[in-house]
Amino acid sequence: MEITPRPGYGPAAVVPRPSPAAELSRARRQVLDLLVARGVPTSVTTVATELGQHTNTVREHLEGLADLGLVERSTARPSGRGRPGALYAATPASVTDPAVQEYAGLASVLADQIARTSPDPRADALAAGDRWGRELVAREQASDATHARRSVVRLLDRLGFAPVPDGSDHAVELRRCPLLDAALRTPEVVCAVHLGLARGALDALGAPTDRTTLEPFALPGSCLLHLDATEI
Repeated sequence: MEITPRPGYGPAAVVPRPSPAAELSRARRQVLDLLVARGVPTSVTTVATELGQHTNTVREHLEGLADLGLVERSTARPSGRGRPGALYAATPASVTDPAVQEYAGLASVLADQIARTSPDPRADALAAGDRWGRELVAREQASDATHARRSVVRLLDRLGFAPVPDGSDHAVELRRCPLLDAALRTPEVVCAVHLGLARGALDALGAPTDRTTLEPFALPGSCLLHLDATEI
Protein backbone atom coordinates (compact mmCIF):
# COMPACT_ATOMS: atom_id res chain seq x y z
CA MET A 1 0.00 0.00 0.00
CA GLU A 2 1.38 3.39 -0.97
CA ILE A 3 1.92 5.81 1.89
CA THR A 4 0.52 9.30 1.26
CA PRO A 5 2.00 12.07 3.41
CA ARG A 6 -0.48 14.08 5.45
CA PRO A 7 -0.70 17.79 4.58
CA GLY A 8 1.98 19.87 6.26
CA TYR A 9 4.61 17.16 6.56
CA GLY A 10 6.09 17.08 3.07
CA PRO A 11 9.78 18.11 3.06
CA ALA A 12 11.13 20.29 0.30
CA ALA A 13 13.34 18.39 -2.11
CA VAL A 14 16.97 18.49 -1.06
CA VAL A 15 19.08 16.93 -3.79
CA PRO A 16 22.54 16.25 -2.36
CA ARG A 17 25.48 17.08 -4.54
CA PRO A 18 27.73 14.18 -5.51
CA SER A 19 30.48 13.64 -2.95
CA PRO A 20 33.97 12.27 -3.70
CA ALA A 21 33.33 9.80 -0.86
CA ALA A 22 30.24 8.35 -2.55
CA GLU A 23 32.13 5.77 -4.61
CA LEU A 24 34.69 4.68 -2.01
CA SER A 25 35.32 0.98 -1.54
CA ARG A 26 34.52 -0.56 1.85
CA ALA A 27 38.24 -0.78 2.73
CA ARG A 28 38.95 2.82 1.76
CA ARG A 29 35.85 4.00 3.63
CA GLN A 30 37.11 2.26 6.79
CA VAL A 31 40.40 4.14 6.53
CA LEU A 32 38.60 7.47 6.13
CA ASP A 33 36.20 6.72 9.00
CA LEU A 34 39.15 5.96 11.28
CA LEU A 35 40.79 9.30 10.46
CA VAL A 36 37.51 11.13 11.03
CA ALA A 37 37.09 9.40 14.41
CA ARG A 38 40.67 10.16 15.51
CA GLY A 39 40.49 13.80 14.50
CA VAL A 40 44.28 14.27 14.53
CA PRO A 41 47.08 13.63 12.00
CA THR A 42 47.84 9.93 12.09
CA SER A 43 50.70 7.81 10.75
CA VAL A 44 50.38 4.99 8.27
CA THR A 45 51.62 2.54 10.90
CA THR A 46 48.95 3.58 13.41
CA VAL A 47 46.14 3.27 10.86
CA ALA A 48 47.44 -0.13 9.72
CA THR A 49 47.70 -1.40 13.29
CA GLU A 50 44.20 -0.27 14.27
CA LEU A 51 42.63 -1.76 11.15
CA GLY A 52 44.76 -4.91 11.11
CA GLN A 53 45.99 -4.24 7.56
CA HIS A 54 49.41 -4.18 5.89
CA THR A 55 51.11 -0.78 5.87
CA ASN A 56 51.55 -0.82 2.08
CA THR A 57 47.81 -1.42 1.60
CA VAL A 58 46.92 1.38 4.01
CA ARG A 59 49.41 3.76 2.39
CA GLU A 60 47.78 3.14 -1.00
CA HIS A 61 44.33 3.91 0.46
CA LEU A 62 45.59 7.06 2.15
CA GLU A 63 47.21 8.35 -1.02
CA GLY A 64 44.01 7.64 -2.96
CA LEU A 65 41.97 9.57 -0.37
CA ALA A 66 44.47 12.44 -0.57
CA ASP A 67 44.06 12.56 -4.36
CA LEU A 68 40.29 12.94 -3.84
CA GLY A 69 40.77 15.78 -1.37
CA LEU A 70 39.29 13.78 1.50
CA VAL A 71 42.60 13.49 3.36
CA GLU A 72 45.46 15.94 3.78
CA ARG A 73 49.07 14.89 4.09
CA SER A 74 51.67 16.47 6.40
CA THR A 75 55.15 15.63 7.64
CA ALA A 76 55.80 14.40 11.15
CA ARG A 77 58.35 16.13 13.34
CA PRO A 78 61.85 14.67 13.01
CA SER A 79 62.78 12.16 15.69
CA GLY A 80 66.15 10.52 15.45
CA ARG A 81 67.78 9.54 12.21
CA GLY A 82 66.03 9.06 8.93
CA ARG A 83 63.49 11.05 6.99
CA PRO A 84 60.34 12.05 8.94
CA GLY A 85 57.27 10.01 8.10
CA ALA A 86 53.98 11.25 6.66
CA LEU A 87 50.86 11.96 8.69
CA TYR A 88 47.30 11.94 7.37
CA ALA A 89 44.16 13.68 8.60
CA ALA A 90 40.59 13.89 7.32
CA THR A 91 39.86 17.21 5.61
CA PRO A 92 36.88 19.38 6.60
CA ALA A 93 35.25 18.43 3.28
CA SER A 94 35.04 14.79 4.38
CA VAL A 95 33.41 15.71 7.69
CA THR A 96 31.14 18.70 7.02
CA ASP A 97 29.74 18.33 3.52
CA PRO A 98 27.34 21.27 2.82
CA ALA A 99 24.75 18.84 1.48
CA VAL A 100 24.87 16.91 4.76
CA GLN A 101 24.39 20.09 6.76
CA GLU A 102 21.46 21.12 4.58
CA TYR A 103 19.79 17.73 4.93
CA ALA A 104 20.37 17.59 8.68
CA GLY A 105 18.93 21.05 9.24
CA LEU A 106 15.74 20.49 7.25
CA ALA A 107 15.20 16.94 8.50
CA SER A 108 15.64 18.02 12.13
CA VAL A 109 12.98 20.70 11.72
CA LEU A 110 10.68 18.17 10.04
CA ALA A 111 11.17 15.58 12.80
CA ASP A 112 10.51 18.13 15.55
CA GLN A 113 7.36 19.35 13.77
CA ILE A 114 6.00 15.82 13.39
CA ALA A 115 6.78 14.91 17.00
CA ARG A 116 5.10 18.05 18.27
CA THR A 117 1.93 18.14 16.15
CA SER A 118 1.18 14.73 14.63
CA PRO A 119 -1.45 12.40 16.13
CA ASP A 120 0.51 9.48 14.63
CA PRO A 121 4.18 10.50 14.57
CA ARG A 122 5.62 7.23 13.24
CA ALA A 123 3.18 6.96 10.34
CA ASP A 124 3.70 10.59 9.33
CA ALA A 125 7.47 10.27 9.66
CA LEU A 126 7.47 7.18 7.42
CA ALA A 127 5.30 8.97 4.88
CA ALA A 128 7.46 12.11 4.85
CA GLY A 129 10.65 10.07 4.52
CA ASP A 130 9.08 8.01 1.74
CA ARG A 131 8.26 11.08 -0.33
CA TRP A 132 11.66 12.58 0.33
CA GLY A 133 13.42 9.41 -0.80
CA ARG A 134 11.43 9.38 -4.04
CA GLU A 135 12.37 12.99 -4.77
CA LEU A 136 16.04 12.38 -4.13
CA VAL A 137 16.28 9.62 -6.75
CA ALA A 138 13.75 11.06 -9.20
CA ARG A 139 16.39 11.47 -11.92
CA GLU A 140 17.93 8.03 -11.49
CA GLN A 141 17.11 4.66 -13.03
CA ALA A 142 18.01 1.15 -11.93
CA SER A 143 18.30 -1.90 -14.14
CA ASP A 144 17.76 -4.38 -11.30
CA ALA A 145 17.43 -4.64 -7.52
CA THR A 146 21.20 -4.78 -7.01
CA HIS A 147 21.63 -1.51 -8.89
CA ALA A 148 18.78 0.02 -6.87
CA ARG A 149 20.33 -0.97 -3.55
CA ARG A 150 23.70 0.47 -4.59
CA SER A 151 22.00 3.71 -5.59
CA VAL A 152 20.40 3.93 -2.14
CA VAL A 153 23.75 3.27 -0.47
CA ARG A 154 25.31 6.11 -2.50
CA LEU A 155 22.42 8.38 -1.52
CA LEU A 156 22.92 7.57 2.17
CA ASP A 157 26.61 8.33 1.79
CA ARG A 158 25.87 11.76 0.30
CA LEU A 159 23.47 12.46 3.16
CA GLY A 160 26.17 11.76 5.75
CA PHE A 161 25.32 8.30 7.10
CA ALA A 162 28.77 6.80 6.30
CA PRO A 163 27.17 3.54 5.10
CA VAL A 164 29.22 0.34 5.10
CA PRO A 165 27.34 -2.30 3.06
CA ASP A 166 27.93 -6.01 3.03
CA GLY A 167 29.07 -7.64 -0.20
CA SER A 168 25.62 -7.61 -1.78
CA ASP A 169 24.30 -4.36 -0.26
CA HIS A 170 21.54 -6.32 1.53
CA ALA A 171 22.63 -5.16 4.99
CA VAL A 172 24.11 -1.69 5.44
CA GLU A 173 25.81 -0.49 8.60
CA LEU A 174 25.07 3.21 9.14
CA ARG A 175 28.06 4.48 11.08
CA ARG A 176 26.96 8.10 11.44
CA CYS A 177 23.66 9.83 12.06
CA PRO A 178 23.45 13.34 10.60
CA LEU A 179 20.43 13.89 12.87
CA LEU A 180 21.96 12.50 16.06
CA ASP A 181 20.73 15.29 18.36
CA ALA A 182 17.20 15.03 16.97
CA ALA A 183 17.38 11.23 17.14
CA LEU A 184 18.16 11.41 20.85
CA ARG A 185 15.14 13.69 21.37
CA THR A 186 12.66 11.80 19.19
CA PRO A 187 14.19 8.46 18.13
CA GLU A 188 10.92 6.96 16.89
CA VAL A 189 10.31 9.88 14.52
CA VAL A 190 13.86 10.30 13.20
CA CYS A 191 14.40 6.58 12.62
CA ALA A 192 11.04 6.37 10.85
CA VAL A 193 12.02 9.25 8.55
CA HIS A 194 15.22 7.41 7.65
CA LEU A 195 13.44 4.12 7.08
CA GLY A 196 10.81 5.84 4.94
CA LEU A 197 13.54 7.54 2.93
CA ALA A 198 15.21 4.21 2.13
CA ARG A 199 11.89 2.57 1.23
CA GLY A 200 10.78 5.48 -0.93
CA ALA A 201 14.04 5.56 -2.84
CA LEU A 202 14.04 1.80 -3.39
CA ASP A 203 10.44 1.77 -4.56
CA ALA A 204 11.02 4.69 -6.94
CA LEU A 205 13.92 2.72 -8.44
CA GLY A 206 11.70 -0.32 -8.98
CA ALA A 207 12.99 -2.49 -6.13
CA PRO A 208 10.80 -4.28 -3.53
CA THR A 209 10.63 -2.80 -0.03
CA ASP A 210 8.48 -5.22 1.99
CA ARG A 211 11.55 -6.53 3.87
CA THR A 212 13.32 -3.20 4.26
CA THR A 213 13.83 -2.55 7.98
CA LEU A 214 16.01 -0.41 10.22
CA GLU A 215 17.51 -1.55 13.52
CA PRO A 216 18.56 1.50 15.58
CA PHE A 217 21.92 1.02 17.32
CA ALA A 218 22.01 -2.66 16.43
CA LEU A 219 25.82 -2.46 16.52
CA PRO A 220 28.06 -0.41 18.83
CA GLY A 221 27.65 3.16 17.60
CA SER A 222 25.86 2.10 14.42
CA CYS A 223 22.40 1.36 13.07
CA LEU A 224 21.71 -1.52 10.67
CA LEU A 225 19.58 -1.05 7.57
CA HIS A 226 18.27 -4.19 5.89
CA LEU A 227 17.45 -3.70 2.21
CA ASP A 228 15.15 -6.20 0.53
CA ALA A 229 17.09 -9.10 -1.01
CA THR A 230 14.43 -10.04 -3.57
CA GLU A 231 15.38 -9.38 -7.17
CA ILE A 232 13.21 -7.34 -9.51
